[in-house]
Amino acid sequence: MVDVAPLPSRRKLVGQPLLYAISVFASLGVFLFGYDQGVMSGIITGPYFKQFFNNPGPIEVGTMVAVLELGALATSIAAGRVGDIIGRKGTLFTGAIVFTIGGAIQTFTTGYYVMIVGRVVSGCGVGLLSTIVPIYQSEISPPDHRGALACMEFTCNVFGYATSVWVDYFSSFIESDLSWRIPLFLQCIIGSILAAGSLVIPESPRWLIDTDRDVAGMSIIVDLHGGDPDNIIAQAEFQEIKDKVIYERELGEGRSYAVMWKKYKRRVLLAMSSQAFAQLNGINVIGYYAPSVFEEAGWLGRDAVLMTGINAIIYTLSTLPPWYLVDRWGRRVILLSGAVIMGIALGLTGWWMYVDIPATPNAVVICVIVYNAAFGYSWGPIPWLYPPEIMPLTFRSKGVSISTATNWAFNFIVGETTPYLQEAITWRLYPMHGFYCACSFILVYFLYPETKGVPLEEMDAVFGEEERLDYESERASLMSNARSPSVRSGSRVTERGWVSRLLYRNDRSTYQPIGEGDE
Repeated sequence: MVDVAPLPSRRKLVGQPLLYAISVFASLGVFLFGYDQGVMSGIITGPYFKQFFNNPGPIEVGTMVAVLELGALATSIAAGRVGDIIGRKGTLFTGAIVFTIGGAIQTFTTGYYVMIVGRVVSGCGVGLLSTIVPIYQSEISPPDHRGALACMEFTCNVFGYATSVWVDYFSSFIESDLSWRIPLFLQCIIGSILAAGSLVIPESPRWLIDTDRDVAGMSIIVDLHGGDPDNIIAQAEFQEIKDKVIYERELGEGRSYAVMWKKYKRRVLLAMSSQAFAQLNGINVIGYYAPSVFEEAGWLGRDAVLMTGINAIIYTLSTLPPWYLVDRWGRRVILLSGAVIMGIALGLTGWWMYVDIPATPNAVVICVIVYNAAFGYSWGPIPWLYPPEIMPLTFRSKGVSISTATNWAFNFIVGETTPYLQEAITWRLYPMHGFYCACSFILVYFLYPETKGVPLEEMDAVFGEEERLDYESERASLMSNARSPSVRSGSRVTERGWVSRLLYRNDRSTYQPIGEGDE
């Protein structure tokens, strides 16, 4: 083992309390993302907003809403390199500052084009945050709780959306331009809190070790293991991460996007597809334009925003079951079942709008609530969990940046086209997205391998690749004392890592990668 003495810890929180505190705080980043997604849905239907912007048409509204995705798209691509250069913590701080500046521009806008600039700037912050938070979370989480912690993050995202909807609703009672400026200003407050807090949370130990800051990395590992510098599991954890870094450097293949694409093309495409279908499955038709959907169904004015708020509460509650289920049922079952329910709900939404009978308004509300609940339990959290799981450490930041950029690209397409399609094809818009749900079911069923309980260092084996590392450091990674489930194989067996041998010295079983027929 490498003998590295950790720095004396100054943290009052160590062990699991530190892990959960980090997770809760990092989730503010995705809370901001969710808040910004929902805040526009309520204010674009308000009379003072329409009056200030001279009754903008559907294309102008769509651009105002969706242009945020262009900023997010640009910085989510750049975030891969930024995250490797300045670290996960530095990227989080930068994203929060940029987002806060964008929120200020939106709040004090003097017209349509200034609002567009503010949305783009906020989008740049959101792009950094939405890329780096899942990476940061995956790198500090133990494998048997990695899914649950990622799903908790998504709950914060949806809670941010729900918060924005209710802020919009109560602000709608204000008889002035403050009815839409106040919801926008709250972005600045939350962004400032996140920026300040990001200065005190610890850096990712994996990034520190990868940049040869071994002492600092070891200190954080020790803190996450309870604060005892003599903890043998913490020492083994450091040793395995360091060994992996050295091994990957000895390969001498570089870390460019081209190398990543050549070596891990399948993983990159799967990561991109998960984020693409998260948007094509229709969530932002509801998320960005829920009041408009309800108005189309017969709920008018403030009642449409109220229905959106009720829907948002149920949406938030639907994100709680995956906390328990994702590390028990696995990723595939949740994605498949969610796609079925969402597709049916979208089809029925279109049908009720087509028949247009007195029961239509209430029926559409029920269908939208069922759809949002299914998305919140499945295609909401999993596409943010899956990409950082399947990408290796050397390319994790770049791979997740590409998948997140895919999310924002499709986010922009859906956000920009929805107002036009609502007028052009009316009720047909909803079964169209239901068709995409069917496509996503087929894709997951045939192509997505299960990653439940698999250590990050073992993903090469899951994908049946010949060049893979013989490590199991994450089996007891950062606070995990529970044994990870095995993955079946008909071929090779991977040797135990340092941590596994220490924790499971009396257990003769080994981790086995799945064969091609098992995927």
